[in-house]
Amino acid sequence: MSFAKDGNALIYKRQGETVRIEPWGRNALRVRATVLPDFTGRVNALTEEVTKEGTVTINGMMGGEIVNGRIKATVNEVGIITFYRDDKRVLREYYSCYGGSLTKEAICFKIFSREYQGISSDDFRITTRFESCDEEKLFGMGQYQQPYLDLKGTTLALEQRNSQVSVPFLVSSLGYGMLWNNPAVGEASFSKNGYKWIARESSELDYWITADETPKDLVANYTEAVGRAPALSQKYLGLWQCKLRYRTPEEVLEVFRKYKELGIHLDVIVIDFFHWPYQGDWKFDETYWPKDKVRAMCDEIHAEGTKVMVSVWPSVDKRSENYAYMMENCLMSRTEVGTPETYDYQGECGTIDLFNPEAAAFIWDRCKNNYRDWGIDLFWLDNSEPDSAVYDFENLRYHTGRGSKVGNEYPKKYLKAFYDGLTAEGETDFVSLIRSAWVGSQKYRGLVWTGDVQSTYEGFKDQVIAGQNMGLAGIPWWTTDIGGFMTEDVFDPDFKELLIRWYEYGTFCPIMRMHGDRGPYNIEPLDNRDFGGGYLHTGQPNELWSYGDDVYKIMKHYLDIRNGMKDYVEGLMKEASENGSPLIRTMFYENADDEKCWNCPNQYMFGPDYVVAPVMAKGVTEMDVYLPAGTWKDIHTGEQFEGKQNVTVKTPLEIMPVFKRV
Repeated sequence: MSFAKDGNALIYKRQGETVRIEPWGRNALRVRATVLPDFTGRVNALTEEVTKEGTVTINGMMGGEIVNGRIKATVNEVGIITFYRDDKRVLREYYSCYGGSLTKEAICFKIFSREYQGISSDDFRITTRFESCDEEKLFGMGQYQQPYLDLKGTTLALEQRNSQVSVPFLVSSLGYGMLWNNPAVGEASFSKNGYKWIARESSELDYWITADETPKDLVANYTEAVGRAPALSQKYLGLWQCKLRYRTPEEVLEVFRKYKELGIHLDVIVIDFFHWPYQGDWKFDETYWPKDKVRAMCDEIHAEGTKVMVSVWPSVDKRSENYAYMMENCLMSRTEVGTPETYDYQGECGTIDLFNPEAAAFIWDRCKNNYRDWGIDLFWLDNSEPDSAVYDFENLRYHTGRGSKVGNEYPKKYLKAFYDGLTAEGETDFVSLIRSAWVGSQKYRGLVWTGDVQSTYEGFKDQVIAGQNMGLAGIPWWTTDIGGFMTEDVFDPDFKELLIRWYEYGTFCPIMRMHGDRGPYNIEPLDNRDFGGGYLHTGQPNELWSYGDDVYKIMKHYLDIRNGMKDYVEGLMKEASENGSPLIRTMFYENADDEKCWNCPNQYMFGPDYVVAPVMAKGVTEMDVYLPAGTWKDIHTGEQFEGKQNVTVKTPLEIMPVFKRV
């Protein structure tokens, strides 16, 4: 081993590997390692300017340590890193291969804490391992369709898919947070017998770690280094109306006028997919959306203070007017083998390469000319993983590398293209709806929704869990399709019950958005063509009044609750911009010293002042809810309770338990 200082960084080398540990923000360290001659210099997600002050001590050939505020890292004589918070050990690299494990000698394993496997490119499959702690709980990491809030014992794919969002920041109950600062496809495993992170294709190991008092402190340190969402104004914090799909301006206006007649203000109304001639045209099919009617529609809607959003996909049909130009000018992703078409829904499609700045400028130019200049305000960036016919990441090649090396950052590049375009137009208060994200996506005003999830109670519970972990991963703007996306029969009473329960929950989400693909599919298409805005099916109506008077009455009541909370929700948006705090918060986020709050996955806090307990099963008429310290008022009955106890609440269909801090 050889140890050295480089400014305030600790450098050590052993057996061809160079490791660099340096201060990087408040109570935080960045760790990089490589077996190549030098580091790449890429910052990946660590884009923000932060302080980089710390102290380094070297003990000859026997090791060294680096301290930055409350975090300390020590390196022993064989290169094993151990991390401390205020001198209490919180994490250590896997140590068994050197015979120094806490509980046993295991020198025969030859399993190393950092491992580099050569692959067919000039990069490596990189694995790093850490020891596990039985008492530890783990949270964050983004959005996975599973019922586990505590991630201890899970294995997570680090890859973007429809309804799965990899945002690899981990919050530990031991008082540290760890960012896997690498956009490569890979895996994270948090087993009882050790933790493992894998990048399937990368030039170097790169992670960032912070230690602090509470989860709120950890998230603040993390978002300071990777970026925070700007504040979002009240104009977006009421009801958003959407369905699959409105097929003409007349259909949009019919819905809009009905809401106006009922005295219900819409903040946003959304025009979903296949309003275009072909994917990749990025324009309306003027057979059904003529320019004069689109402009008149937007004018009428804008007069009531409502925004109009339109769906944009990254897929480019071979029949699109833009395909040949994009192919010739390398504006689409390529494949290592086979055809360049990577997506096959309703056409043979390539995918725009948003790692290429020219491609990002190209899609914005088309959307500006064909949507924004027609009166459209906002953009729904769908299929943003991007969706693929086959998720073969090694076969995809982007402007900056193979999909297996850089692919997880694709949705962030997608967001940035529209963020740059809209800010160049002078916009300062806008939101882009998107189906995926990566670390730092929040900087670009992205509202993540959970994708095409099933309309079931199992699916509903998964979203309640996902929202809490997404918040801890630094994504405060988050929502779901109320009622789930996939519904075969909207006339089924069981679905109506599920819809109501999901809608009640949606009232206490960052954004309240009606959407879904509602069967049965017995509505005739507008024409018999196999392309364009008229041929594809539309689902059943999905407005508040669509499910009968009894359902409408409950929905209208909760919408009134939501509208009465706009000042509060706007304050939470401001807080998110200041310290990274999510709107949906795990119970322990505000109550880290309450052990019971670390074990309440099925309820959450909406900001600091509301405890919310969604009803996530059919026919539930009574629930127990845990209230943390303080005095709490049932918002439905006005009854007050002292905290630090469970209370039993009646839950008829019109009641979801919600308690407000007094």
